[in-house]
Amino acid sequence: MRRAALAEAEHARVLLTAAPGDEVPFWALAWGPPAASVYSRTAKVHETLGDYRAAAEQYALAASTRPTGTYARIVALDLVAGVEMHLKRGGIEQACATWHRAMDHMDGVRSVRTRKAVTRMRSDLARFRARGLRCAAELDERARDFLTGT
Repeated sequence: MRRAALAEAEHARVLLTAAPGDEVPFWALAWGPPAASVYSRTAKVHETLGDYRAAAEQYALAASTRPTGTYARIVALDLVAGVEMHLKRGGIEQACATWHRAMDHMDGVRSVRTRKAVTRMRSDLARFRARGLRCAAELDERARDFLTGT
């Protein structure tokens, strides 16, 4: 099953890059540029298979592939998913840096999902704040401001 899932994800990537000039069906654009959607779905495959490093890389690609200034909520949520992969691997500093990027994209976004993500983030960071980790404390302060301001 693992091999088949990775083969399908690779096949989607190859199809995407093999004919970049082809017209994309309307339904395929529902979540933005096809490349970003393929990266995001590939990240989910890696996450399901327990390869959190590859999943984090794919979520970062998904976020960076969307045009600047567009799809802010989706970019933020891709970054949030990447943060969760960093945390599963024990990469708290990288998680904090990625969380700041995600919150940059949340400015001006009114979304229940982003608010829930920020609330969950505060809970996830509690153990790191308790240890006095500076990046977690700074991020928590930014999250409190975000939640009171939206």
